[in-house]
Amino acid sequence: MNRKFHIKKGDLVKVISGESRGQEGKVLEVIFKKERAIVEGVNMIKKSTKPNSANPEGGIIEQEAAIHISNLMLIDPATKQPTRTGRKLNDKNKLVRYSKKTGEEIK
Repeated sequence: MNRKFHIKKGDLVKVISGESRGQEGKVLEVIFKKERAIVEGVNMIKKSTKPNSANPEGGIIEQEAAIHISNLMLIDPATKQPTRTGRKLNDKNKLVRYSKKTGEEIK
């Protein structure tokens, strides 16, 4: 099933609920099957790793964990405020996202 989400890779988002509420970051990856996203600097976890070529000593590393898409809200690039999004056809008959707050197109 191909669902469309209100956020994409590279978007600036704000966490609206959960332990990381209020934090902002850039979306690094969207996991469509699990309806989750990985956001830079949000929902950090500690993970034990074995020694490998990237980290020869191994040990404990800190990394971002996935967060559910419903807990994220897109930040409008123009106003820098969180906004809901909609979809509409632009003048070139292409479906684009737009900010429900300002009505402007989101690139």
